[in-house]
Amino acid sequence: MAAGKGTRMKSARPKVLHRLGGISLLQHVLNSCAALQAARTVVITGHGADEVEAEARGVGLVFVRQVPQLGTGHAIQQALPALHDAAATTLILNGDVPLIRADTAAALARACDGEKLALLTIELPDATGYGRILRDPSGGVRGIVEHKDASAAQREIREIYTGMMAAPTAALRRWVTALKNDNAQREYYLTDIVAMAVAEGVPVVATQPASETEVLGVNSPVQLADLERRLQRSIAETLMEAGVRLADPARLDVRGTLRCGSEVEIDVNCVFEGRVTLGDGVRIGANCVIRDADIGAGAVVQPFTHIEGAKVGPQATIGPFARLRPGAELGEEVHIGNFVEVKNSTLGAGAKANHLAYLGDTSVGPRVNYGAGSITANYDGAHKHRTVIGADVHVGSNCVLVAPVHIGDGATVGGGSTVTQDVAPGKLVVARARQAVIEGWKRPQKPKKKA
Repeated sequence: MAAGKGTRMKSARPKVLHRLGGISLLQHVLNSCAALQAARTVVITGHGADEVEAEARGVGLVFVRQVPQLGTGHAIQQALPALHDAAATTLILNGDVPLIRADTAAALARACDGEKLALLTIELPDATGYGRILRDPSGGVRGIVEHKDASAAQREIREIYTGMMAAPTAALRRWVTALKNDNAQREYYLTDIVAMAVAEGVPVVATQPASETEVLGVNSPVQLADLERRLQRSIAETLMEAGVRLADPARLDVRGTLRCGSEVEIDVNCVFEGRVTLGDGVRIGANCVIRDADIGAGAVVQPFTHIEGAKVGPQATIGPFARLRPGAELGEEVHIGNFVEVKNSTLGAGAKANHLAYLGDTSVGPRVNYGAGSITANYDGAHKHRTVIGADVHVGSNCVLVAPVHIGDGATVGGGSTVTQDVAPGKLVVARARQAVIEGWKRPQKPKKKA
């Protein structure tokens, strides 16, 4: 179910598309569903349906729309035409309860066993806002009462319905079709089918998740932030159990997938987005942002470095305050220093650009020394052009290499040069004006103010 507006989010974005760990709330649920290998996954959309359906990812998704939104039971009514197999089990999950585990969902479906109505329940210290589980004296489930309709005594019940259930499809179709909206909100409550099942003598059973984090929903920015920290703490613990050294597990953000080799060290306030791989012995300094990158074994990423769409070779050193943009590929033992930016460029083994430099659309050979303040001028105002720097080239400080240009192996570019033509291997090129002293020159001065 993913049709709700989420008024308390105070956002124009559909609630289920808000991000948790870099992934939408809905996509978290769909990813869990994928592991169940269900015959069909039906997504019920409503508010922002076009946007939700465009962003949802999964194999064989079926979308149905709930317009207007008249309650959870009304939502399932819209899905009935997509539930073709009457002998199957229908598992109902919530698009705003993102951290449900696949094994918990699978256990719920097994509890149904094609014959029972199975509810996912849990006891919470504060059950405000949740439907309460009503049990008979023998402990059997006899109904659910929504918080809005519960009496003062019923609101003291701590066992709540999480909004997730599994039911025999044929029975579900019958019960949902019979729902009525004679309640305070004039909505069709899915929870009313519990009483129907009891009246028919269908067993109603309950299963519980491993932790409350799995069943916490998101209805406000405060709840989203709380769930984010819970998720990040879980990720941090998994990494540490695998041997990763985290300076402070409370100051780590993984917004995607982070895979680490052995002996990896990560300092505080680092953000990993997309798919990131850290090889054996990698060290990441504080305050780094790394997105869609592969960092080779033994590499060191100094503090305040940004890496995106790049590949870093073994034993390389990057930063501090460096930026690797998409298409950057660094060989073994490459050094990229402070305030150096590399974009769509390859650097051979042992190449160095240690200070205040830019390399864009460039092929750099092994053992090149690229001086401070030097840049490749790769854009002519309309098109990008490539620079090729051969092996063992030395580029002095404050040089401009105007692409397209080729600097041959072993050549030297004198400091302050603007190079616009190819340089032959082993040659020294100097392209700058001769120094001159202008006699009698005086610096301009502002006129003095009158007293």
